[in-house]
Amino acid sequence: MQIPLIRLQCGCNSYDWGKVGNDSAAAKFASATPSKDFSIQGDKPYAELWMGTHPSNPSKDLETQRTLLDLIQDNQALMSTHIAEHYGHKLPFLFKVLSIRKALSIQAHPNKKLAEQLHSKDPKNYPDDNHKPEMAIAITPFDGLCGFRPLKEIKHFLQTVPSLRNLVGEEESSQFEKTISGRETSDDEKVIEENKKVLQAAFSNLMKRKPEEVEKAAQELIASAKQEGEKFAGGGPPSNNGKELADLVLRLDEQFPADLGLFVSFFLNYVKLEVGEAMFLKADDVHGYLSGDIMECMAASDNVVRAGFTPKFKDVSTLTTMLTYSYAPISEQKMNPVDYPYVTLNSTAYSSSSTSTLYDPPIEEFSVVKTDLRKKGAKATFEAIQGPSIVICTSGEGTISVGPKMEEMKTGYVYFVGATAECILESTSGGNFTTFKAFCELEGKESARGKM
Repeated sequence: MQIPLIRLQCGCNSYDWGKVGNDSAAAKFASATPSKDFSIQGDKPYAELWMGTHPSNPSKDLETQRTLLDLIQDNQALMSTHIAEHYGHKLPFLFKVLSIRKALSIQAHPNKKLAEQLHSKDPKNYPDDNHKPEMAIAITPFDGLCGFRPLKEIKHFLQTVPSLRNLVGEEESSQFEKTISGRETSDDEKVIEENKKVLQAAFSNLMKRKPEEVEKAAQELIASAKQEGEKFAGGGPPSNNGKELADLVLRLDEQFPADLGLFVSFFLNYVKLEVGEAMFLKADDVHGYLSGDIMECMAASDNVVRAGFTPKFKDVSTLTTMLTYSYAPISEQKMNPVDYPYVTLNSTAYSSSSTSTLYDPPIEEFSVVKTDLRKKGAKATFEAIQGPSIVICTSGEGTISVGPKMEEMKTGYVYFVGATAECILESTSGGNFTTFKAFCELEGKESARGKM
């Protein structure tokens, strides 16, 4: 029987928003195990490394060149019978490295029911019938837009950014202010629903504006951002100062001149993640990534509903009706990772302050463990779990072992680890040996879950 440790060859997608040449972590990782037709070109953008069984860019067994999907379907023990049957004999998650040079589209991913409807109606633009909750973990400093801001901040912008108020509309802006006044942080369910209703009305009216209206308003907005500096947008709300917002607007306008997304940014939280910080996005949560390199894990789907910062297909009516319109401060958008409880570190790992950190979102399809082994000889032994894993090395060198099989692991190397297999990682370099391990385990997930 094949030992369930398989080195993978993973494809890298080139999109306009990707980092160029060797600046792209996705490209550098892909080049560690390249296909015959892949080599990094210095002037080409490289956006995403895909690790999984999704048919749009399936990973392959490096040795046999069979797809991981074929291997899993031929041997369901690699997944565990329970998970294989539960997820239709496909890997339940898609693991990615994203390298972001310019803004991705303002977007959201449909829930399961809506995904089925969109796929049935428009399979070209919505290729999957599955939902797509996702988690992003920064591997370089990252910034993005994530979820609706606290209502008081949106109210602040409507009162201090005239071009925004004109696009939203005086009636919708006034109704928004009147409804939320004094009730911005209420936890009464009826009040929350009323607040969401006026937020939806204001946001939807903004999204319906004609290009010529947006272009005129954008000219006014850019002029203000250039002239006012720290005073821009009334000095900004507590979460973002005026200078920061002015710089953001000017940067986005350079990438997408006079785009509606410039104004959407006043409705959404502007989030910065340092290395190791993470955020989770439920299905139907609006967001847009702006710059940086991240590990991204999601349910196995490629459905995206777009509405700004993109030349691709936009579906504004679907986006504005599907969103949750949940509003919260940045602190609630970020995750709180915890120590992973099912790993044993050897004495060298302990003495060098090595760590194994769990990022565990409130869904069943995936979790991720980041392991930093900080000294040569530091070792982490992961208990066997009832589900599959994919492991990637993002820095340093070491080994990965399952049973008697030991393989070298260098930056960019990717391995599949089958269910019920104890997995051992050991550093062979003096620097940091860092890996990310995405996995699915239906049983026992609750006991391992960290607080969001």
